[in-house]
Amino acid sequence: MTVHVQREMEKIKKMILALSAVVEESVQRAAQSLEKMDVSLAQKVIGNDEQVDEMEVDLEEECLKILALYQPVAIDLRFLISVLKINNDLERIADLAVNVAERTVALAAEARIPAPFDFAAMARKVEIMLEKSLDSLVNMDSRLALQVCKLDDEVDEIHKKTYQLVKDQIIQSPERIDGLVHYLSVSRHLERIADLATNIAEDVLYMIQGEIVRHTM
Repeated sequence: MTVHVQREMEKIKKMILALSAVVEESVQRAAQSLEKMDVSLAQKVIGNDEQVDEMEVDLEEECLKILALYQPVAIDLRFLISVLKINNDLERIADLAVNVAERTVALAAEARIPAPFDFAAMARKVEIMLEKSLDSLVNMDSRLALQVCKLDDEVDEIHKKTYQLVKDQIIQSPERIDGLVHYLSVSRHLERIADLATNIAEDVLYMIQGEIVRHTM
């Protein structure tokens, strides 16, 4: 690897880590905003989305520049391909955090109803998945990446149960349908964040092993 390529790769690493930190904070703040019904915190998450979009575009442009100028091969090429995919997943995670924050704003404007599922527990599990997936990226740790993949089934099961709980409560209390649907949307957004965290973990495994593990785990 030439000195120029090495310098560019280090720049890419710093950029993906900076984006990861911003996105992780957005997810945590979105969950806190709903748990505490804090509209001001939710608005901060919504307002921060533009920064994430700009960081995502900047990182993609840097990756494409290196691919065009240096035509990397082997592990460097795998790294850049993976970063491009992870970059996109992080931007989508940030969008989902905004969606959760928007549900906070909507629920706060209505008559308060209790969450029909253990939102805090589900949110924490999803936050752990995202944290582990990003840690696996930072440390190139396949063990952590595999843990994330295993946790995804647990989140899927929680969402499946939430759907049934909401359905039952709508039948019992149809006047609360708007609020219950908002909570169902939150569960779906969290489930999608978990899926994207799993995608990141799978891309880390590809970086390390050079094998595509998606659909095989």
